[in-house]
This record gives sequence, structure tokens and C-alpha cells, in this order.
Amino acid sequence: MLEKLSILGSTGSIGTSTLDVVKQHPDQFQVIALAAGSNVEKMIHQVQLFRPKLISMSTKDLAERVAREIPDSIKVVWGDKGLLEVATHPESTYVVSSLVGSRGLEPTLAAIEAGKRIGLANKESLVTAGHLVMDLAKKHKVDILPIDSEHSALFQCLNGERREDVKKLILTASGGAFRDFSREQLTDATPEMALKHPNWAMGAKVTIDTATLMNKGLEVMEAHWLFSFPYEQIDVLVHPQSIIHSMVEFQDGAVIAQLGTPDMKVPIQYALSYPKRLPLAMPALSLSEIGQLTFGKPDYSRFPCLAMAFEAGKAGGTMPTVLNAANEIAVEKFLNKSIPFLGIEAMIERTLEKHVSINNPQLEDIQHADQWAREFARQLTL
Repeated sequence: MLEKLSILGSTGSIGTSTLDVVKQHPDQFQVIALAAGSNVEKMIHQVQLFRPKLISMSTKDLAERVAREIPDSIKVVWGDKGLLEVATHPESTYVVSSLVGSRGLEPTLAAIEAGKRIGLANKESLVTAGHLVMDLAKKHKVDILPIDSEHSALFQCLNGERREDVKKLILTASGGAFRDFSREQLTDATPEMALKHPNWAMGAKVTIDTATLMNKGLEVMEAHWLFSFPYEQIDVLVHPQSIIHSMVEFQDGAVIAQLGTPDMKVPIQYALSYPKRLPLAMPALSLSEIGQLTFGKPDYSRFPCLAMAFEAGKAGGTMPTVLNAANEIAVEKFLNKSIPFLGIEAMIERTLEKHVSINNPQLEDIQHADQWAREFARQLTL
């Protein structure tokens, strides 16, 4: 059956990799709708290649710029309303949710309500509102298939296993650009240094999150909701080579790991084609060439963002929402060189300290907490 795709975040790293997969399998996938932010040139190019029926940009002005360069038969929309149109297009059967940040929550919920199969790369949807997303998916009998490499690995390792036999989920972390830096060295870390990830090619925000290990903290929360395991059964292991993407330890001592080259097209294609495995044109993994795989424990004192994420996840309520929102503002400030690298963790910590959490929050509570955290973090001075 032809899978008809709507892609939220089509010009980002996950979106472009998804379209690379589509190009390899035109008999399996068709692009129906695309949503992007501000990259006009890339959207025009994607429209020319894939001829979607609907596209959305972040603003009216950007949408009009794209509309002037593409066929009139393609509908062009914009803003939050446009995202919802892309997420719920009546012809699409599968929505790839790869927007960065909490903006992905509402269109993801809308796609679930519309009965679409979900390929999830927008971890913030689960971080901020995991209970709402998973409950809604269960209600509408919608599959949520993980696209993040770590969660794809866990999904594959758990496939066919009894959950009562699982002892621990182990997410691997590259350690980011600063894995070998001391706290003293981190005081002078610049955005340019942080953006030089040793293994993965990702967007700026996610790359900074890998440098603080906040990305791994968000992934821990994502794993908690995707697989319904308590935080006490989720662990993190630093693995600089990024070849083992995650592991599952079982009660009998056996450990199953998923290995692969650090290329997002592999987990993307698996999420799109599951339960089938399609051929994928890319270099094969050669362990003989790699030679050595190494591991270490994360240093929670050197990278306290990971510890804060675990604490916020265990606290629940609106604490994960506030952690995520404060982090997004702090990363934005760091990239703008308004705060130092260590200012990211300081801003998040101070925002969390001021927040009064709401238990079992509904969407309105989550939106209010998100807005409060952003405003508080923006006004913070360090």
C-alpha cells in the first residue's frame, strides 16, 4: 500500500532525510503535504521535486514568496493554522512530526485525532504532554513510531519481547561536542564550538542540546512515555562512536543492542516502512573499520541538564513543560551570544525553582506553563 505523507518540518534535517528516503522508494511513499519555517528556497526546491498538494510556511509573507514560484494548483497556507492543515490533510495516511520544539505538540495531537499514523521526531510533544499524546493515540488506535535513533533502537530491541522480562532501557549518548571538556573549559565554550558535533549533522538547537546533554534528558522522558517504563528503569550510557544506538537489558542478564551507522535515514525509513524493512542505499556498517567501541557513565555534575531532566520527569505535572520551555529560550540566548554556555543550565534551574507545578495538566495548563516559563526565562539576567 502506498503511504501518503504529510511532513511537519520538511526543510529541517529530519525532513530532508525523510524526503531522501522517499526518493529511493517512489513506489512506496507519496508526498501529500509539507510544512516548513522560513527556508523559502529549500521549500521551492522540495515542491519542484515532490509536487505536494499543500504546503505551509511560518508567515504569510514567506508563504506568498513561495506561492509566486510554484504552480497555482498547489495550495499554500501559513502559521499555526497552516501546520494543522498539513497535519490533517484528508489524503495523507502518515504524518512525520519533525518540528523542533513545543510548536509540534498541537499539530501532532491534531494528526492523531485525524487518525493518521505518526512518525515521531518531535520529542517535545512527549516531554511537555506525554500523557495527553499517548492517551489520545490509544483512544484513536493510532500507531506512534519513533524516529529518533535511540528510540527506534529501543523499539527494535523490544520487538517480540515480554515487557515483564525487561530490566532496563539504556539510551546511548555521543556526549556532544564538549564530552571531554572540564567545567573550567566549559566557561569559555562558544556557539561555534558547540555546533561542531563529532558524529551527527543536526539543526542548531538539537546540536546545542547534545552539548549540554539536555537532548539526552529529553530523550529519557520520551522513552518513558513511548515504552511506559518508570524512570528508575531508564539509564544513559556515553558511547562516543554513536554506533550502538541504544540497548535493552533483560532480567536474565542478556543485553540486546541495535547497531548502525550514525545516519538518520535508517530509523526514518524503518518508522515509515514498519513492519517491513526496505533496502536503503548508503554505506554499510563496517565494525572492522571502526575497530573499537567505548562506553562511559555520564557526568551529572559536569552536565547538570541531564540530572534536571530526570528530576523534572520524575516530578511530572508541568515541570517537564517548564524545563523544555526554559531550555528553548536559554539555547536561543546562547546562540545569540546573550549568555555563556553555562548560563543555559543556570537559566533552566532558576526557572524550575520558581515554578509551581500543576499535577495531571490538561492542554490549557501545559500551554499556560509553557508561556509562563518562556516569559520568565526571557526576563532573567545572569
